Amino acid sequence: MKKYLILPLVFFMAIPIVHAQSEWPFTDSERPFNMSEIAAFSIFGENYRTGDYEMALMYGKWLLAERPKDITGVPRFSLERQYERLIDIYAKMAEKVSDPSLKSAYLDTALIIFEDAFITFAEDESFEEYSWHFNRGRFLQENQSSIRNGLNLAYEDYLRAFELDAERLVQAGDGYYIQILLNNYVSNNDRDAALAMIDIAEPLAGPSLADAIDQIRDGLFSDPEERLAFLEERLENNPGDITIITELASMYESMGNRAKALEFAERLYEDEKSFSNIRRLADYAKADGQNRQAIRYLSEALEIAQDDELRKNITIEIAELYQNEGDLQAARRYARQASQIDRSWGEPYLRIADIYAEAVSQCTSAQGRVIDRDDRTVYWLVLDYVDRARAADPSVANAANRRTNSYRPVMPTAEDKFFRGWETGEEFRIDSNLNECYAWINETTRVR
Repeated sequence: MKKYLILPLVFFMAIPIVHAQSEWPFTDSERPFNMSEIAAFSIFGENYRTGDYEMALMYGKWLLAERPKDITGVPRFSLERQYERLIDIYAKMAEKVSDPSLKSAYLDTALIIFEDAFITFAEDESFEEYSWHFNRGRFLQENQSSIRNGLNLAYEDYLRAFELDAERLVQAGDGYYIQILLNNYVSNNDRDAALAMIDIAEPLAGPSLADAIDQIRDGLFSDPEERLAFLEERLENNPGDITIITELASMYESMGNRAKALEFAERLYEDEKSFSNIRRLADYAKADGQNRQAIRYLSEALEIAQDDELRKNITIEIAELYQNEGDLQAARRYARQASQIDRSWGEPYLRIADIYAEAVSQCTSAQGRVIDRDDRTVYWLVLDYVDRARAADPSVANAANRRTNSYRPVMPTAEDKFFRGWETGEEFRIDSNLNECYAWINETTRVR
C-alpha cells in the first residue's frame, strides 16, 4: 500500500505514516493558532520561498483541507498554484532524506495531491490537464526508484499528455518524451502502437527528432525490404497519405532507387508545393546535372522561404548554378541579391570575384585568343571583391587568401602598366571600352 506523510510540527521529528493512497489526509487540517487565511498564507509563501519546508507545511497544509477559491487581500490567489507548491515541498523533502520508507512516504503524499488536483480542478476551465499529466509524468520518472512501477506510470501520464496535445509533447524536451515513449513501445515489441504514434508525431517533429524517429522506425523492422512492403501496403489503403509517400521517397532514395524516389518526390510536389517538397526536387535536379531545372525549383523555394538565412543560401546557390550554365550576368544578379540580404556575409563577394574571373575565361575562349594585358585588368576588380569578402566576414579569410594567391599572379605586370601608362591607384573602368564582352560588368576599380 502507498504511504503519505504530513508534517504537523515546526521541527522535523518522527511522524506516523498513514496507509492507503485513496484516503485524503488533509480533511481536518486547521490554520495554525486560528490565524486569518491571509496571515497563514503569507507565512506559508515566505517559508516556501526560503526553503523552510517543514514550517511551510505547518502553515500551508490547511489549503488542501479548505480548498479556498480566493483569499481576501490576495488578488491573484491561485489554489492550483498552491497544489503545485505543496507537491514541490514533498518532492524536495524526499530528496533530503536517506531513509527509503520516509522518502517513499513523502513521494506517495505528493502523488495523492496530484490525484486530488485532477478531481478538484476538473471543472475549472483554466485547468491545464496536459501540464498536470506532463508534470506528474516527470515526477514519476525522476523518482522511479522510490515509487513502485514508477516508470510505467510515467509513461501513462506522458501518453495521456500526448493524447491531449500531441504537438506540445513533441516539442517538449526537443522530442525527448516522444522518443522515450517510442523506445518503450519498441522494447515491448508493440510495433503497431509505435507506428501509430509516429504517424502523429513525425509531421510535427523538428530535424533532430525526425532523425531519431527514422532510427526508431528502422528498429521496428528486421530489414528495409520488410519495411518497404509494409509502407507500400499502407499506401494502397491510404493513397493520399503524405506521410507514407514522404517516407517511401526517403526509403527509395536511401536504397539507391532514384527512379522510384523521384516518382514519389514528384507526387509530393504535386500534392503540396511546400519548401521541403520543392527543395527535394531541386536537389535531384542538381545531382542529375539539370541546372536549369534546379534553378526553376530553387526560384520557387526562394519565394516561400521563411527566413533570411534560407533566402541568402538559396540565392547564392542559384548564382552558382547560373555560373555553371555560363550565364554570368544572372549569376552576378543573384550574388548581389544574396549580399543585400546579409551584408556581413563574405560568400556573395567571393562568388562575384569568381564570376568576374570566369568572365575573362569566357571572353577569351569565345574570341579564340589568349589572355592579354587588357583582360588581366579584370583581376584588379576580382581582387577588390576578394578584399571586400575578407573585410566583411572573417570566417571566409582562408578562402579569400587562396583566391588572392590564385588571382594575383595573373594581374597586369609592371611592364604591362608601363606600356599602357597605367598609374597605381588611379581609377580604371571595366566595361566595353576594354572589350565588348566586358560591357555588362561596368564597374570601376583601381590600378594595383
